[in-house]
Amino acid sequence: MTAATPATTHNGPHRAVLLTVTCLGQFMVLLDNTIVGAALPDMQHRLDTSLTGLQWIVDAYVLLVAMLLLSGGVFADRFGRKRVYLTGVVVFTAASLICALAPSLGWLIAGRVLQGIGAAALSPASLALLAAAYPVPQERMKAIGLWAGLSGIGLAAGPVAGGVLTEAFGWPAIFLVNLPIGAILLLMGLRTLQETRNPHAPAIDVPGTALSVLGVGVLTYALIEGGARGWTSPLILAGFAAAAVLLAAFIAVEARRANPMLPLRLFRQRLFTVSNTAMVVVGFALMGSSFFFSQFFVHVQGSSILRAGLQTLPVSLAMVVVSPYAGRLAARYGFRVVVTTGMTLAGLGLLALGTVHADTAYTNVWWRLAIVGTGFALTLSPLTGAAVQAVSPQEGGLASGISSTTRQIGAVLGVALLGAVVRTRQSGGASFEAGLNSAFLAAGAVTLATAVLTGLWLARSKPADETAPAPQRTTTEPEAVPTP
Repeated sequence: MTAATPATTHNGPHRAVLLTVTCLGQFMVLLDNTIVGAALPDMQHRLDTSLTGLQWIVDAYVLLVAMLLLSGGVFADRFGRKRVYLTGVVVFTAASLICALAPSLGWLIAGRVLQGIGAAALSPASLALLAAAYPVPQERMKAIGLWAGLSGIGLAAGPVAGGVLTEAFGWPAIFLVNLPIGAILLLMGLRTLQETRNPHAPAIDVPGTALSVLGVGVLTYALIEGGARGWTSPLILAGFAAAAVLLAAFIAVEARRANPMLPLRLFRQRLFTVSNTAMVVVGFALMGSSFFFSQFFVHVQGSSILRAGLQTLPVSLAMVVVSPYAGRLAARYGFRVVVTTGMTLAGLGLLALGTVHADTAYTNVWWRLAIVGTGFALTLSPLTGAAVQAVSPQEGGLASGISSTTRQIGAVLGVALLGAVVRTRQSGGASFEAGLNSAFLAAGAVTLATAVLTGLWLARSKPADETAPAPQRTTTEPEAVPTP
C-alpha cells in the first residue's frame, strides 16, 4: 500500500476517536476469523451440510480477502481512505445480516463472499487512516502498536464468543453480533473521520485482480469438490486445467503491466521469495488445522459447542501473547533462527495433535495447541519483516501486503487440501477421527519440511538481510495481529 500523505492536522481528541474507530473496525474483522470456527459443528447440524459445505463457508470469506487485500489498499489511497473504510463497514455489516438470515447454505456462502469483500476494503483503509493521522514515524508506530494490540483481542475473543452465542442462540448469532458494531462504526466514522487521499496512488490493476480471483477461486473449487465428485471426474479435471490457464494468464499480464498489483520482479530477491513461500505454508497449516479444532472436540470427544470454544483458546491466546515479541526476537537473533524455530515448534505441535484420540484427556491436549500457536506466532512477523527487508524502503508497504496475501492464499489452500485429506480417508472406510489425525500429521510434516528448507535458504541469503531489524510497516496486519 502506498504511504499515507499527512494532508490534515489532527489534534489529540480527534486522534483518540480515530484510533477507537479503526481499532473497532479491525476488531470486528479479526473476531470473524475465529468466531466462525466455533460455530461450524452447529452449522453442519442445522444446515444439514457436509464437510464440503463447511469448507466453502470458511474459504468463501478467506478467498475474497486474499485476492482483494492489495487492491483494497490501492482503492483507499486513490478514492479516499474514509470513503473506502466506511464502504467496507457497510458491506461487511450488511453481509453479516445476510449470513445471519441465510435460509440455506448457498445464501450463507454468498453472504460470506460479501463479508470478504467488505473486510478487504475495511482492513487496509483503517490502517491508512491511522497512518495519515500520525505523520511522525515514532508516534505512528506507537499508534499502530495500540491498534494491533487492541484489535487483536478479537482473535482470543472469537472462540469463546462463538461458543457462548452458538450455544445460547444458534450459529446465526455469531453474525448478528456484527450489526451493532457496524452501526457504531458508521455513525462515529461519518461524524469524526477526515478524508485523506494519496494523489500519486497507482491505477487499479483490474485485469490482474480479476484473473487472480478467478484463478485461485477455480483452483479452490477443484480442491474442495474433488473429494466429493471424484478426482478424475471431467468437471474437476477441467477445473484444474482452467485454474492453470487463468493463473498463467495472471502471471503474463502482471509481467507486462506498468503498475501491476503483484510486481514479479520482487521475486528475484531470494529473501523475498523464500519468506513468501514459507508464509504460504504457515497459512496452509495454521488455517487448515484450526478449521478442524472445534470439530475434533465436538464430533470426536463429545464436547459441547461452548466447551469446544474454550478448549481451542490455547492457540489464539498463545498467538496474542507471543506475537508482540516475535519481531524483537528476529531483530536480535536474526530471521532465520526465529522463523525456523517457530516453524519447527508449530510442526511438532501439529504432529503431536495427530496422535490425539477420543479418549485423550484435555490435560494432554491443550499444551499441543499452545505449542502450535506459539510456533506460528514466532513466524508471522519475522517472515513479513524478511519480505519487507528484501525490497527498497519505498516498496515496504507493498511487500508487507503481498506477505499478508500469500498467507491468506495458503489459508484457502489449507482448508481445501486438508479437508480433502479427511474426506479421502473417510471414503476409504476410515473414521472421522482417523481422518483428522491424518490431516494434522500432514500439516505438521509439511511445516517441518518447510522449516528445514527455509533455514537452508535463508542461510544462503546475505548476512545483512538475515539479521536486519524488524522494519516499520504500514499495511493491514502489524506483528501483533496474526490472523489464523
